[in-house]
Amino acid sequence: MHSPAERHRPSHSRFSPIVSGGPSVVQSLRTHAGARVPFSVEFNPPRDTAGEARLWRTVREFERMHPAFVSMTYGAGGSTKDRTARITGMLAQQTTLLPVAHLTAVGHSISELRALVGSYADCGIRNILVLRGDPPGDPLGDWQRHPEGVEYAEELVRIVRDLGDFNVGVASFPQGHHRSPDLATDTAHLIAKLRAGADYSITQMFFDVEHYLRLRDRALACDPVEGAKPIIPELMPITSLRTVTRAEELSGRPLPRAVLERLRRAAGSGPEEDRAAVRAEGIEIATEMAQRLIDEGAPCLHFITLNFAKATGEVLTNLGYEVTAAPLSA
Repeated sequence: MHSPAERHRPSHSRFSPIVSGGPSVVQSLRTHAGARVPFSVEFNPPRDTAGEARLWRTVREFERMHPAFVSMTYGAGGSTKDRTARITGMLAQQTTLLPVAHLTAVGHSISELRALVGSYADCGIRNILVLRGDPPGDPLGDWQRHPEGVEYAEELVRIVRDLGDFNVGVASFPQGHHRSPDLATDTAHLIAKLRAGADYSITQMFFDVEHYLRLRDRALACDPVEGAKPIIPELMPITSLRTVTRAEELSGRPLPRAVLERLRRAAGSGPEEDRAAVRAEGIEIATEMAQRLIDEGAPCLHFITLNFAKATGEVLTNLGYEVTAAPLSA
């Protein structure tokens, strides 16, 4: 019985046996692993010209900090597909950064997915983060497979690996994906993606390090070989109470009560939140989490930046990283 991906795969499916575009993510992690645990950052496709100018300022700030890699997200339902592909290609061709392109299955046929992978290959991009993706409009709504697409990220991993010499990452979920009935099933899905050819995973954002550690334990117990592949924790420094809501939307999980209480105490009881105090507390929380992850042997620290550099730069400075240029962005 063939999967949808296999049924639609032509015999001449590979674009090329080799995609030239710098090291793989896993190789870069090894190269950057020295006195400090490597770090990486995530950007979002800007919505307009002003946003794109801000993004490029942030890109140049991070370029001086030497992350192991950078990733560019991909809008729900392909809403930012063209912008994502264009900017990711520019990152590969016009900076010294190692870009990871996001690729989601939602709303796309297999032929469209293959074409997008081909556009990345044309830019020399060999690192792709494969995600099934959330439904447009309501991330928690019912997921519907494209009539000519794939059902699971595992299938998309196989498609990308068959198209050329790509390094493939996938998502992992410290508290389990909201569509998984239990943690055992969720772990089995992660291992299936790794067995399909994924080289590493990046977690969903979390605010309790214990959830990450238990995910790592579950993966190793499920498959000692595949579960030993890098599981990269994703962090986001909170800089205002507004970003608390954003953090919960991105993670699909409420923040731990202890974290919320710290932020609310910092905000104060006045009519307006003490934004400076909330920001300082958010930076401290992210620093504490990052240090615990370093102590526990995390292979990399992956920061959601929302296209700003300053907060991540402050966390790295707190951890003793050499930030070679003071970030300009808030």
